[in-house]
Amino acid sequence: MSPPSRLTELRLLLGIERNTTRHGEKWISGIGALLGIVSVYWLTRWTFPEHAAGAVGGALMVTSMGASAVLLFAVPQGALSQPWAVVGGHLLSAVIGVSCQKLFPGHAWTAALAVGLAVLGMYYLRCIHPPGGATALAAVIGGPEVHALGYHYVLMPILINVVAILAMAIAFNALFPWRRYPAHLHKRRQPIPATRPAARQFELTQEDFSAAMEQLNSYVDITTENLTELLELAKQHAEKNITHPQDIIAGRAYSNGKLGKLWSVRRVLTQDELPTDAAAGRLHYQVIAGEQVGQAGGCSADEFRQWARFEVVSQGSGRWFKADESR
Repeated sequence: MSPPSRLTELRLLLGIERNTTRHGEKWISGIGALLGIVSVYWLTRWTFPEHAAGAVGGALMVTSMGASAVLLFAVPQGALSQPWAVVGGHLLSAVIGVSCQKLFPGHAWTAALAVGLAVLGMYYLRCIHPPGGATALAAVIGGPEVHALGYHYVLMPILINVVAILAMAIAFNALFPWRRYPAHLHKRRQPIPATRPAARQFELTQEDFSAAMEQLNSYVDITTENLTELLELAKQHAEKNITHPQDIIAGRAYSNGKLGKLWSVRRVLTQDELPTDAAAGRLHYQVIAGEQVGQAGGCSADEFRQWARFEVVSQGSGRWFKADESR
């Protein structure tokens, strides 16, 4: 296996995804998270001033709400970030955590039981919110101050924190229409026109996506509505394709235009890069993205032209665009 192939395999094993987010969006997310935690701190302090200086008003806010801030301001359109997931996930987990601490105090496995039951409960109530696990855990390991609160822990600091960070998420993300929070309320100002099926034999439907997601049998942090909207945009983009370029030029890169594991980008080797045993009359290339990255091969110019759908150029961070769109 070549070095590029090993690096790609390592990236996939570690789950390192290509980040295509622009710098401006990264800064917006960071500033939003900052304001979210500030709002949590000040609302908690204002509502319960007698607890603001203690462990309840400080450490718990940082742990549970810090994690929620990542979802609400970095991925506001995600299914795990929506209001019911935030409210239901935190409150349900808080109730479960307090209950476990009351029923089985002092046991080493109580914290684990609280988190496990919280995950189970969030699944069945359709409010999966990863920071909820921290909320349940904190109810058990938070110390005497937290244990003394009992079920008041659900009200303070959890409910107050949730109200504060949700209010800030709605207000802050509303300043940027493309962030769409809550996702259902912030639709695009201009509806996406439907793409004509053209010569497609089958047109994917909402039901197809629902069936495919069910077949995965795993929670996916994207709604079927967002997924179909993404598909519609992709189909509009696909209508602009110029298939099978007329000229194959050495040194340039070409894509086969497929999806998933079938997708591949090949760069045609220049005269100086040809292997010493290169066959005359054959076109030689190297796979530089997608499946079998790093491998080299050869074929006739006609075969390569039939494989290639369009020329592409790299925009960095693993992103590739059609050459005519980048010029």
